[in-house]
Amino acid sequence: MLQDVLNHLEALVSFDTRNPPRAIGTGGIFDYLRANLPGFAVTVTDHGAGAVSLLAVRGAPKRVFNVHLDTVPASPAWSADPHVLRVTGDRAIGLGACDIKGAAAGLLAAAARTTGDAAFLFTSDEEANDARCIAAFLATDHGFDEAIVAEPTMAEAVLAHRGISSVLMQFTGQAGHASGAQARTASALHAAIRWGDQALDYVASLDHARFGGLTGLRFNIGRIEGGIKANMIAPRAELRFGFRPLPSQSPAELHARLRGFAEPAALASYEETFRGPSLPAGDIADAEAKRLAARDLADELGLPIGNAVDFWTEASLFSAAGLAAFVYGPGDIAQAHTADEWVALGQLDIVANTYRRLLEAP
Repeated sequence: MLQDVLNHLEALVSFDTRNPPRAIGTGGIFDYLRANLPGFAVTVTDHGAGAVSLLAVRGAPKRVFNVHLDTVPASPAWSADPHVLRVTGDRAIGLGACDIKGAAAGLLAAAARTTGDAAFLFTSDEEANDARCIAAFLATDHGFDEAIVAEPTMAEAVLAHRGISSVLMQFTGQAGHASGAQARTASALHAAIRWGDQALDYVASLDHARFGGLTGLRFNIGRIEGGIKANMIAPRAELRFGFRPLPSQSPAELHARLRGFAEPAALASYEETFRGPSLPAGDIADAEAKRLAARDLADELGLPIGNAVDFWTEASLFSAAGLAAFVYGPGDIAQAHTADEWVALGQLDIVANTYRRLLEAP
């Protein structure tokens, strides 16, 4: 079983599915998947901008397994070709091996050894923060009640994680000579910094908030730029930040508070550029009911349940659409997006055999 998984993983890693540059088409890796899913009805859809999905269905399943095939770009720190799988000792090394082509390889190996009902949704846009594939799938009359989304969870079912929101803010000021007394209040950069100071204090005040083992609000100011030079008052500034709320925290309320910290005369725009819901999705009562439903499903399938995690996954999109959803896959998130990314062979073996058990005919 493990050798079959590694053979598939070697092939999957060899396909360049880096995102960006979002240059993924309907051939290549999708041709490979189609060729290795005999007996499945396969539909490939191009959603544009490198977003391609493949839905493979055998029989009449009510559960769909989702795996994204796109990867982050390879950094210059890789010690060898990132698209050539290396198996050394107890690990398989390659771009996407951990996040999350190892799960795709496990599903292919399991499908070949089983005959039960099965449905796989492979996508290529998860790393772009532009979930066209999942949104298009959920907009169809798909007929599924449950979703298992593959991400590196150390072969444990993860029932809860944070949401995510990214924001672009633009500030305006009054250009002038920096020797003037007005420099302190007229600079767009100063307005951005004052906003950041209040935002950080507010985030610290939420450290007591808790849900399912997670605490507080995750927040980061990722970029501030603007101005011209040290002796000129900055007429414009741009700030990008993101936050990751608990399932119990309202993104709308958080945006209202954070936007309110900006000085009205200085704030030119406040634009949310991406939002992903928390897992489970919904208000606090609905989220807890969905978490319990996902826990019951994981128990029914005989899967160990892991702790809630801080990273975001597309399982939340399935949850928001009403499916019982959790995250399950091989590997450690600490290895994702790293140079010489790797997944433990033992993890691949555990997850592939679990897939096989779940796909066996009753």
